[in-house]
Amino acid sequence: MQTFRSSFLAGICIGIAGFGYLAEKSIIGAVLFAFGLLTVVHYGLRLYTGTAGFIKKGEVGKLFFILFGNIIGCLAVALMVRCSPMPLQETAQKILEGRLATGPVFGGILAIGCGFIMTTAVTFARKGQNLPLLFGVPLFIMCGFPHCVADVFYYLCVPVSFLAENAVSILIFYVSIVAGNFIGCNLYRAVINE
Repeated sequence: MQTFRSSFLAGICIGIAGFGYLAEKSIIGAVLFAFGLLTVVHYGLRLYTGTAGFIKKGEVGKLFFILFGNIIGCLAVALMVRCSPMPLQETAQKILEGRLATGPVFGGILAIGCGFIMTTAVTFARKGQNLPLLFGVPLFIMCGFPHCVADVFYYLCVPVSFLAENAVSILIFYVSIVAGNFIGCNLYRAVINE
C-alpha cells in the first residue's frame, strides 16, 4: 500500500503539472511543468520514469505497479480538467492527435529521449542538484519526447468519444512509449554497466 500511495501521489503531481501545461501550452507551461518532477523528487514519491533507471533485477513487476498508481493519480486530476471552463480537453486532444500521427515506432524511439533525460535529472536531484530538473523537463516537452505518465494524463483529459474511437491506436502507442521510456531510463546502465 505504501508503494501505491506514493505512486498515486506522484501521478497527482504530474497531473497537476500537466494541467498547468494544458492551460499554458508554451515554453512557460513547459517550465512550470517542472513543478511536478521537483515535487516528486522532494517527497521521494514513486514515478515510473524516476524509478525505471534504478530498479534491480526482479523488480519489473513493482515498476508496473508504480505505473498503475501513477495512472490512477493522473485520472484524479483529469477529472478536475473536466470541471474547468478553459478549453483543456481540446488542447489535450491536439496533443494526443499529434502523438498518434507520429506512430508507435517513432513514438517509442522519441520516448527513449525522455527516459534518458529523466534518469539524468533524477540522478542529479538525488545528489541535491535540482537544476537539471528545471532544464530537463522543458527540454523533453519542447523536443516532443513522450513521457508515459504525462501522456496518460493527456489521454485521460480528451473527450470520451475520442478515446473510444481511437482506443486500439492509443493502447498500441502507449505501450511503445512505456517501452521507449524504459529503454531511455536504462541507457546509462546499458552503456557503462552501472
